[in-house]
Amino acid sequence: MKDNDINYVEFKANDLEKIKAFYSGSFGWTFTDYGPTYTAFAESGLEGGFELTDQKVINGALVVLYHKDLEEIKNKVLQCGGTITKDIFSFPGGKRFHFADPSGNELAIWSEEE
Repeated sequence: MKDNDINYVEFKANDLEKIKAFYSGSFGWTFTDYGPTYTAFAESGLEGGFELTDQKVINGALVVLYHKDLEEIKNKVLQCGGTITKDIFSFPGGKRFHFADPSGNELAIWSEEE
């Protein structure tokens, strides 16, 4: 993995079983479940996942970048005019935070657990 590259894309879904059936049937994607509210996909050209939500999906895509040092890149995001929308938190396999760019686009940056 390379710092600052787009590494993952995350979508919202109202029904994980239905979304898995659609993407596996239509495009041959494979899935790995991480509990009842998250499934990751592969065989798509770019890794990603679907997070279960009960809210209406309006802009369901979350682009996720990678950086080995979350504190360092978080400070750089803030210095360059970004705002933190979700501070650093743990998830299975690592940690990440979400930020908004100056136009309001939300992205995330993740790193492995250290």
